[in-house]
Amino acid sequence: MNVREKLPIFTLSAWSALQLAAVEQALTGWVACPTVAPAPADLGEAMRYAVLDGGKRLRPLLVMAASEAVNGNAHAALRSACAVELIHAYSLVHDDLPCMDNDVLRRGKPTVHVKFGQAQALLAGDALQALAFEFLTPDDGSVDAAMQARLCRMLARAAGFQGMAGGQAIDLASVGRPLTFAQLHEMHRLKTGALLQASVMMGAACGSSSSAARDALRDYGAAVGLAFQVVDDILDVTADSATLGKTAGKDAAQDKPTFVSLLGLQASREYAQQLRVQAQASLKDSGLENTHALHALADMLVNRAH
Repeated sequence: MNVREKLPIFTLSAWSALQLAAVEQALTGWVACPTVAPAPADLGEAMRYAVLDGGKRLRPLLVMAASEAVNGNAHAALRSACAVELIHAYSLVHDDLPCMDNDVLRRGKPTVHVKFGQAQALLAGDALQALAFEFLTPDDGSVDAAMQARLCRMLARAAGFQGMAGGQAIDLASVGRPLTFAQLHEMHRLKTGALLQASVMMGAACGSSSSAARDALRDYGAAVGLAFQVVDDILDVTADSATLGKTAGKDAAQDKPTFVSLLGLQASREYAQQLRVQAQASLKDSGLENTHALHALADMLVNRAH
């Protein structure tokens, strides 16, 4: 038996279980932990409610997978994974508010503003956003200052007007208005894709790789980021609220433009598969060997629509 034959076969479920256990343990201990860093006036309870015990954790998994691909700093990757999840969680808290999407169900439970009130939800989101950057800047020497700065810049750009917040602004301005494919693509490149792509690039920034490999990983992140949104649009019309963990059919009810409303259901499924193929091709172009997790995550996020 040669060395190659002795290597264990990669399985996404086993790999994900290990990564998620580490992320959940870190989030549980770091997010306004009552015995370590309690927050005043029940703010910590709202913060933990927004983050813990729910969600697919796709963004942390992308961070960890990309870091593995470049043999990155494991501690920096874990902190980055948690920081990205906090930004995602804060965005959901704010998006669900009555002034935004006015939703009452998230991750299979009442939204934060329904549970704690609008003011506390707003503050919880603010606190989670700030805490994300605190995660990226440890003062114990475990992550060097240059890497901290790169990670903060990546996350800030993906979350701000050139990313998630900008996409949400377009989304709110587009209710009831027809969008072209290019306009819809741009909206979701910012609103959803930017943070998913940043997850990949932050993981890559935890290690070293060639410029060609980084470009390929950036392309991979763009493809999976958009594919995720296409699949979300598909599931919004094909799955029920219990399966989704959020209100099904919300986009159609609010007259929001989606890939399904523009392309149709079957064409949207085909487009998601095209994006999956693009993502896999980008990984091949990267020249990196340890991309098993990134390959499997691309397959998983697209095939959840079937």
